[in-house]
Amino acid sequence: MSPAPEPSRTPTAVDACAEDYFERFLALRPEEATILGRTGVETEYADYSPAGAEAMAELDRATLRGLETLRPADHTDEVTLHAMRERLGLAVTLHETGRTELNNLASAPQAVRMVLELMPQSSDADFERIAGRLHNLPGALEGYWESLRDSASHGQVPAARQVSTVAGQCRDYASADGALAALVTAAERADVDEAVRDRVLDGVGAAAEAYEALAARLDEELLPQAPQADAVGSEHYQLVSQTFTGTVLDLEETYAWGLEELDRLVAEQQRVATQISPGADIAEAKEILDADPARQIEGTEALRAWMQGLSDRAVAELKDTHFDIPAPMDRLECLIAPTQDGGVYYTGPSEDFSRPGRMWWSVPPGETSFTTWSQTTTVYHEGVPGHHLQIATATMIRDRLNSWRRNGCMVSGYAEGWALYAEKLMDELGYLQDPGDAMGMLDMQRMRAARVVFDIGVHCGFTAPEAWGGKAWTAETGYAFLRHHLPVSQGELDFEFTRYLGWPGQAPSYKVGQRVFEQLRAEREAADGAAFDLRGFHTEVLQLGMLGLDTLRFALQKG
Repeated sequence: MSPAPEPSRTPTAVDACAEDYFERFLALRPEEATILGRTGVETEYADYSPAGAEAMAELDRATLRGLETLRPADHTDEVTLHAMRERLGLAVTLHETGRTELNNLASAPQAVRMVLELMPQSSDADFERIAGRLHNLPGALEGYWESLRDSASHGQVPAARQVSTVAGQCRDYASADGALAALVTAAERADVDEAVRDRVLDGVGAAAEAYEALAARLDEELLPQAPQADAVGSEHYQLVSQTFTGTVLDLEETYAWGLEELDRLVAEQQRVATQISPGADIAEAKEILDADPARQIEGTEALRAWMQGLSDRAVAELKDTHFDIPAPMDRLECLIAPTQDGGVYYTGPSEDFSRPGRMWWSVPPGETSFTTWSQTTTVYHEGVPGHHLQIATATMIRDRLNSWRRNGCMVSGYAEGWALYAEKLMDELGYLQDPGDAMGMLDMQRMRAARVVFDIGVHCGFTAPEAWGGKAWTAETGYAFLRHHLPVSQGELDFEFTRYLGWPGQAPSYKVGQRVFEQLRAEREAADGAAFDLRGFHTEVLQLGMLGLDTLRFALQKG
C-alpha cells in the first residue's frame, strides 16, 4: 500500500533563513535560476571573477552566523540546520584554498555553455533571451580567466592535462559545427523572425570568439605554468571528497573496500557469463551479447527512441506499485546531447515542470552502433528509479521542504549513490532477469568500484595491487587499470580518465553513496522487522531532499 502523504508544514524561522539564503544564492548564480525555470534573469551570468567568488563566500559566512541564532521548531528544522552548517561551512573552507576549478566536465567553460541548452527554444522571445545570454558569455569567461590567473599567482595551477583538454573543448564549442552553432540551427528550425535569428548569429559569433580567446590563453599563458602531475595529494583529496559525499571518509578503509567490492563484482560477472554460455568467461559472454542482432541499435535517433521507450515503460510499471510517481513528474524526456564528449547525464525539471526532467546522451564522434544489454541499467540510473525520481520528488514537495532543501543542497554521494542503488534495486525487483541486462548492470557496478580504487589510489598515492605493479599508482598504470575494468568505448575511456584526474573525489561518491543507502536500509529492516515497508522507506528517503551522507544518517536515525 502507498504510504500516507506527509502533511504540509507551516514555514519556520529556519525555513525563512534557508529561503533567504537560496534567493541570494540565485541572485549571484543566475544560471541556477534558469535551471530551475525562473524568469527575469535569462540573459545573465554569474560573476566568475575573484570578486564574484568572494561575494558567494561572504554570503555563506553571513548565513552561517545567522544560523547560530536560530532554534529548530521540529525535526525538519534540525535536518536543515545540520545540512546548511555542513554544506556552507565546507564551501567557505574550499574557497579559502584559493583554487579555481578547471576540468573537462564540471567547470565554468562547460557550465556557461550547458545552460543555453536548457533554455526554451520555440519562440522569438525565447531566442531573444538566448541571444542576450550569448552576448554576455564573453564577460563570464573573462571573469573566469581572472580567477584562473589569480589562483596561478598564488601557486594554484590546474594540471597540464586539464588545461590542454579544456582548451580543446573550447575550440570545439566555437567550431562551425560545434555546440554553439547548433543554436543558430535551432533558431532556423523554429522559424523565428529574421532580426532575432541575426541576433542569435551575432551572439554565437561573440561567444565563439570568447571561447577561442580562452583557449589561446589556456595554451599560451596557463599551460607553461601547469604541473605535469595529476594527483592532488591526500590532504586536498580528503577535503574535496567531503564536498561530494558529505562525510569524512577513512580513505585507506574505503580504498580497501573498493578493491574487495571490485573482486566480488568480477566474480558475480563470471557467474552470469556461464548463464549466457556454459563455460564462457566474461569477455566471451560479452562478445556473444554484442553479436546478437536483437540487442543492436544503429544510429542516434534509434538510440534516443529506445531510451525513451524503456524509460516510459519503467515509469508506467513502477508508479503506484513500487514508488510514488504522481503527475507531472511521470514525464521524462530522452535526448541526444548537442555535444560529443561521451557519457550520459540528467538535467532536472523546472520548478513548475513546464520543462521536464531530461536524460541526455553525448555520443562521441563516429559512434553509431549501440547495444541495449550494456545500457539498460543506464536508463534506470538516469531516469526512474534513479536521478529523475530523486530530483523530481524533491521538486514536487514544496509544501514540506524549503527551496534550499529541495533545489540548493547538491551532494553527489546522495544523488549518484541513490542512482547506483536504484540500478541494483531494479535487479531485485525483477527487471534484469535477462542475463545480458544483468551483465550490463554488473558492468556499471564494476566500473564504479574500479573508480573508487583508481581515484583514491592515484590521487593519494596508495599502493596498487600486485596485479597492477604493486607500487604507488601513476596515471599511466591507472589508465591501464581503467581500460581493463571499464566497459566503454575508447572515446569514452579517454574522457572518463581525464574527468577523474581533474575532478578528484567525485567518481567514488557513487559507490560510497550506494554503500550508505544499503547500510541504512539494512538498519531500518533490522529495526522494523516484519513491519518494514520498502516503498515507505524509499518515499521517506526521497522526501528528505538531497543531503550529505552524514546528514542523511542523522535525519533517518533521529526520525
